[in-house]
Amino acid sequence: MKKFIFSSALLIGLSTQMLFAQKIPNKKGVLKALKSTNAYFMNKWPDAGKSIITNKERPSNLWTRAVYYEGLMALYQIHPDQTYYDYAVQWGEKHQWGLRDGVKTRDADNQACGQTYIDLYNIDKKPERIRDIKASMDLMILSNKIKDWTWIDALQMAMPVFAKLGKVYQDTVYYEYMYKMYLHSKNVEGGGLYNAKDGLWWRDKDFVPPYKEPNGEDCYWSRGNGWVVAALVRVMETMPKDAIGYDEYLKTYHEMIKALVPLQRADGFWNVSLHDPNHFGGKETSGTALFVYGMAWGVNQGILDKETYLPIITKAWNAMAKDAVHQNGALGYVQGTGKEPKDGQPVSFTKTPDFEDYGLGCFLLAGTEVYKLKK
Repeated sequence: MKKFIFSSALLIGLSTQMLFAQKIPNKKGVLKALKSTNAYFMNKWPDAGKSIITNKERPSNLWTRAVYYEGLMALYQIHPDQTYYDYAVQWGEKHQWGLRDGVKTRDADNQACGQTYIDLYNIDKKPERIRDIKASMDLMILSNKIKDWTWIDALQMAMPVFAKLGKVYQDTVYYEYMYKMYLHSKNVEGGGLYNAKDGLWWRDKDFVPPYKEPNGEDCYWSRGNGWVVAALVRVMETMPKDAIGYDEYLKTYHEMIKALVPLQRADGFWNVSLHDPNHFGGKETSGTALFVYGMAWGVNQGILDKETYLPIITKAWNAMAKDAVHQNGALGYVQGTGKEPKDGQPVSFTKTPDFEDYGLGCFLLAGTEVYKLKK
């Protein structure tokens, strides 16, 4: 028995070493995939201010495009191509650095553009770049209302804006208000949208039990939980570690990451429904990319064990790079907009989702963190 245990341990150790040695994504390969997918999009949308027309016309400063620019700014950090910066600035200028529905909006989706506006302000401190997003968040704080984030996507759209403003102005009020709003979503909204037992979030109150998936399990939507992972990452990488809420964010982050590990598919992706793999089961890129982003960031920060998580990250990234990226740079297996597994279906390699921007943003965020991994 002792020999068997020793042999098994040795085999596992050797297998892990082989995986690390053979399959850790090559930096050149990662960057090539990021540049290719981004070039596809920039070539398709040369006018950053052009309205987006799907079932109706929407301005391009809406949340889907904002997520793309989050990814583009991350790519710019590791590959400072001037055209990336210019494309982001063009987007801000075409919208006069404004928010959809104006500064009085309380909708996190409308405020998501502020993340890139603030990033661009930090590069070139032109006051107009930050004027409207600061005014909007300041109005939120003055209202003393904390019940706006009724769906978990909102955490990713708005929390990093508060964190970035707190850092720019060295003002803890932004951290404090963000924390109050977060706790309402987590513990109060719909009875609390976070299930600590499973380490996952219900998308909104409509999916809190007794709502169930076809197999009788709770409904945990992949991309929705990916938004929360991204929110926690983007907030923690911005705010001081001693700021209010940081310990809570870190605790929840660890719980979520741990819960996601056994849910990974054999091919490296995650399903759209995390607890019901047969409910519109199949590869899905946007949720997978957000989980890779969160895990790779944790390894890079030294808060996740490299030996444990690198094989998981590697498997997921290689799957996306191999199976989701078209020759022309388009991304496949991206679920269209919605709020649950059945929305935006079917998901396939060849189907173009209603918006191509946010899936690419998620992919760029993931890839930039994978690029930073040390062998």
